[in-house]
Amino acid sequence: MTDPLIDSLRRAVDGAPDDIALRLHLAELLLTAGNVDDAITHCATVLSQDPASGPARALMARAMGPAQSTPAESAVETGGFNWSAAEHEVSGIAEPMFVTGDDEQAEPATSAWEVESAGISLADVGGMRAVKDRLEAAFLAPMRNPELRKLYGKSLRGGLMLYGPPGCGKTFIARAVAGELGARFVSVGLADILDMYIGNSERNIAELFRLVRREAPCVLFLDEIDALGQKRSGTHNASMRGAVVQLLTELDGVAGQNEGVFVLAATNQPWDVDPALRRPGRLDRTLLVLPPDAEAREAVFRYHLRHRPVEGIDLRRLAKATEGFSGADIAHVCESASELALMDSARSGQARMIGMADIEAALREVRPSIGAWLETARNVVLFADEDGTYTELRTYLKKAKRL
Repeated sequence: MTDPLIDSLRRAVDGAPDDIALRLHLAELLLTAGNVDDAITHCATVLSQDPASGPARALMARAMGPAQSTPAESAVETGGFNWSAAEHEVSGIAEPMFVTGDDEQAEPATSAWEVESAGISLADVGGMRAVKDRLEAAFLAPMRNPELRKLYGKSLRGGLMLYGPPGCGKTFIARAVAGELGARFVSVGLADILDMYIGNSERNIAELFRLVRREAPCVLFLDEIDALGQKRSGTHNASMRGAVVQLLTELDGVAGQNEGVFVLAATNQPWDVDPALRRPGRLDRTLLVLPPDAEAREAVFRYHLRHRPVEGIDLRRLAKATEGFSGADIAHVCESASELALMDSARSGQARMIGMADIEAALREVRPSIGAWLETARNVVLFADEDGTYTELRTYLKKAKRL
């Protein structure tokens, strides 16, 4: 039987889709009624509109967490007094008699990592249609379609490794994925994890995963994964080997702890990553992020010139002239053009606009920076790709006439 109140709220939400409070009230009722998938759908809609919504995040975490029995049910199951319920009732009145020392249950007062709202979405990423389509299939479509996810047995857990030349926007893309999911975003680099003292690196990794599980839905971005997860066969450092083992353990997420945690990693050297990290259930999917296409290069120029005094800028012409440039190279071009205009203004004593002549002069000085990476990639494709892992990279190198 259907609930008349829920049916009325559904119609009200259809009539006012932007009413966040109304949609959350409906999601709460759906979750209470046991309709978890619909509740997740409405929570995801709210988070896409307001990624910082605390009530939506809390409700999403409840919906995606393990089912819990009510105190009354627990008492019936055990056939006696419900000590857990009684302890919960007096927890705010009486201090606990003993300290368990269970760090897994304790909430730390502070965290070494910053949990952010992404603030952007894939709509802010210019071009890169193939990358967006792959991300849609890997993460976004299952989140938006809980009924299909349930039908096809698709878990909300996931790991994907972004690889490609340096400066091509891998971090920006990871942040945009978090924005699309309405999820929190935690970015971690090598220096945030590794510690000179034995055991501390493993402890840092364990604490990091406890944090992102509490913040679920959350995107964890691991930068420089080739350094953090380097091949154990190639290192004699016991601390590094222990860190890799701990990372593997956390990625496995014993007992489904990683539900709602989306792990994205980035590297310029995927061939240096420990093969165990790329087994099923871990970072088992890879995505090649190439230098920006023409549409993306226009967007990068527009972004880096948006707050500078410019006139007569032909973005299409600049995009055509910078084929093979990374996003970082284009940023350098814009910075160099600004310096030329600034120095000219300082000499003349009169400020002037940045024009095409300045950018073209900068282009004569700035060359693409990814040549060395392409040469290394070429050697890997030719001599170390027996299993076809880098088929997509091989296709690109042939197109770029590097093979």
